[in-house]
Amino acid sequence: MTTYLLASGNAKKARELAELVRALHGDGHRVLTLKDAGLDGVDVVEDAPDFAGNAAKKARGYLAAWRALPTSTRAAVDVVVADDSGLCVDALDGHPGVRSARWSGDCGYAPAGLSVDEANNQLLLALLAPVPSSRRTARFVAAVHAIDVASGVERAASGSVRGLIARDPSGAGGFGYDPLFVVDDGGDGGGDDVRGRRMAELTAEQKHAISHRGRALRSLWANPTA
Repeated sequence: MTTYLLASGNAKKARELAELVRALHGDGHRVLTLKDAGLDGVDVVEDAPDFAGNAAKKARGYLAAWRALPTSTRAAVDVVVADDSGLCVDALDGHPGVRSARWSGDCGYAPAGLSVDEANNQLLLALLAPVPSSRRTARFVAAVHAIDVASGVERAASGSVRGLIARDPSGAGGFGYDPLFVVDDGGDGGGDDVRGRRMAELTAEQKHAISHRGRALRSLWANPTA
């Protein structure tokens, strides 16, 4: 049995990563969150200029923090897995990009009563208001980085999914920009053609089949030795 440490402080992202790892490797493997490993108080600064750099920083940073724990009490870990992901909108020159999770705050946009996700989505809609539907193209991008604890071997991969930004949110699933992202790429969502549907309208199985994060992890472990 392999124990995977998910190096993400985002609870919703960690849940998706856990679901994907189990889907790829089976329920017989163990998946730990940062909280499970006693690392939820550790903060790794994500200041790399791209997704791959931030994913690598998180994997290496949380591995170092885990190694610093007392050996008598720390949880056993075999592989550390980190991801960095975001939305790249063509009409906004690729923004919000690596700042996706904190974009509205970075822009000084924080309406009272809105969650960060809601503020991010509201800002996106405001900036794209004058943009015609044909030019509201975007991509979700994910970079993943895994480190084998025993050998120190590092592996990296990336994945993306194309879509369009809708003019209003829809769907109760997912998180982040999912309610605005209309899938325009891949009809392999659990055997269904999901093109034309919001990411937030998909079942977990459908989303994992076509999502940027799912594609990145499948690419990472396409080699049986990964």
